[in-house]
Amino acid sequence: VSGTGRKPWRQKGTGRARAGSRRSPQFAGGGVVFGPQPRSHAQRLPRQMKRLALRGALTGKFGDGAVKVVEDLAMDEIKTKVLIEHLGALGVAGGHVLVVAPSRDESLELSARNVPGVDVILADSLNVVDVLRADTLLFTRAAVEAMRALPAATEAEEVPA
Repeated sequence: VSGTGRKPWRQKGTGRARAGSRRSPQFAGGGVVFGPQPRSHAQRLPRQMKRLALRGALTGKFGDGAVKVVEDLAMDEIKTKVLIEHLGALGVAGGHVLVVAPSRDESLELSARNVPGVDVILADSLNVVDVLRADTLLFTRAAVEAMRALPAATEAEEVPA
């Protein structure tokens, strides 16, 4: 906003509209009437829609053959090398692998932390973005059962195994 605070012309007798300041919004260089208000325009996605999206993403990965289910991924010791060998034996080495665990397993998380392209996520934290980003999904049997225990999008639906 630029300009002086002086009244540009007298109130009456000029034939022009009354004006109090050159800074008012109708003048060039004047103020903005209703300027931008900082606010979040984010919208929440309905819970059922999130569940259906996750179900669709898992179904798509399952159809592509990118889902593997193993009995257990328990690590005896915290060793990255052991995890890499284990993943290689399962045929999922290379690409982005998402390991879905039923509960927190510190040895698995610490072993996978330094392996590029391997992420560990809990079954109840599984989301569409992580599923779609991964080339291969590696579930444990317990993780599949934990996901089945989660509420489905509708009563009749279940998580594909």
